[in-house]
Amino acid sequence: MKAALVHDYKQPLQIEEVARPAIAEDEVLVEVEACGVCHSDLHLAEGDWPQLKRLIKMPFIPGHEVVGRVVEKGSAVEHLSIGDRVGVAWLHWSCGECELCREGLENLCPRQSITGASVDGGFAQFIKAKASHTLKVPDSLSSEEAAPLFCAGVTVYRAIKKADIKPGQRVAVFGIGGLGHLAVQIAKAFGAEVIAIDVADEKLELARSLGAEKTVNAATADPAKELRSMGGAHVAVVTIGSKAAYNSAFFSIRAAGSLVVVGFPSEDISFPAIMMREMKILSAATGTRQDVADVLEMAASGKIRCRVETRQLDEINEILEDMRRGRISGRVVLAFK
Repeated sequence: MKAALVHDYKQPLQIEEVARPAIAEDEVLVEVEACGVCHSDLHLAEGDWPQLKRLIKMPFIPGHEVVGRVVEKGSAVEHLSIGDRVGVAWLHWSCGECELCREGLENLCPRQSITGASVDGGFAQFIKAKASHTLKVPDSLSSEEAAPLFCAGVTVYRAIKKADIKPGQRVAVFGIGGLGHLAVQIAKAFGAEVIAIDVADEKLELARSLGAEKTVNAATADPAKELRSMGGAHVAVVTIGSKAAYNSAFFSIRAAGSLVVVGFPSEDISFPAIMMREMKILSAATGTRQDVADVLEMAASGKIRCRVETRQLDEINEILEDMRRGRISGRVVLAFK
C-alpha cells in the first residue's frame, strides 16, 4: 500500500510502498477514505514533544483523524461488520483497568497507545485499529467532514465542556483555524456569546458566518482591551500555540473566569497573580470514546460542521509547510477515494 512515513525528525515525509497491516483477533483493517492533517502530526514529525518520544516508533506513519471502511476483522470482533464506515482517533487503545480509566479518563491512560505515533496512522491506504476503540460514522456525514472530528472536534468539545459554559456567557476564541472554527460552533451550541480573535480578516469573516457575535483583529486592536470593555470573557479558548495569544487571552478574562488551553504553546508561558482573580486554567488531551460519539452526534444533527479542503497524499509535505506558515483555513483532509 501507499503511505507517507517519518524516518527522521524535521525531515520531509517519504511517500513509499509498504506492506498492508496484518490484524490481530481484536482488530479491524480499515481502507482509508479520508484522513485529516492535524497540527499534532506536524509536531510529531518535527519531534517537538520530548515527553511523547518514548511512545513513538520510528519510522512511523502519521495521521489520527481517520475515516474509512472495514475490509477485514479479527475473529473476536462482533460489533463491527465488513463494509461498516468507521473512524479512528488519536487514542488507539487504553487499558480499561488503571485508576484513570476506571474514573472515565481513558484519554489519560498511562498505558495508552497513540494512532499515528506508537502505531501507524492514516496517512496510508489502509490502517489497523482496535475494534474496541473504533466508532461508526453517521450516514449523514461525509468521510471528509467527519475525519477531523476524531481529533480537532473532540479536543475542542472536551475542552469547552470542561469549562462548564452557561447560556449567555461570553466565550472568546483565539485563533480561527482548524480547531478554532469548530470551537466557535461548539461554544454556540452550548449557548455562549462568541467573540472570535485572529489576525486575518478572512478568518474573522468565517467566524462571523459560523455564528460569532463579535470579532477582533489582533493585528490592529488589543484583544484584551476590547474584551475587558465588554466585561471580560467568562471563558477564553486558545486554539493556537502563540505566546502572544495566550498573554492576550489571560488578560481578557474576567475574575473567576477560565482559560482553556487547546493549542500547544510554542514557548513556555506563565501567568501572574492568578490567585488574586480566582481564575481556572483547563486543558484537554483529545477525548474519550464517549466524547467522540457526542461530537459525531452534534455534527450529524447539524449543530457543527467542519470546513474542509481535500488534497492528496502526495501533497503532504506542501500541506505541512502551509501549516507552518499559517496558510490553512479550516482543516485539510487527505482524500483516498
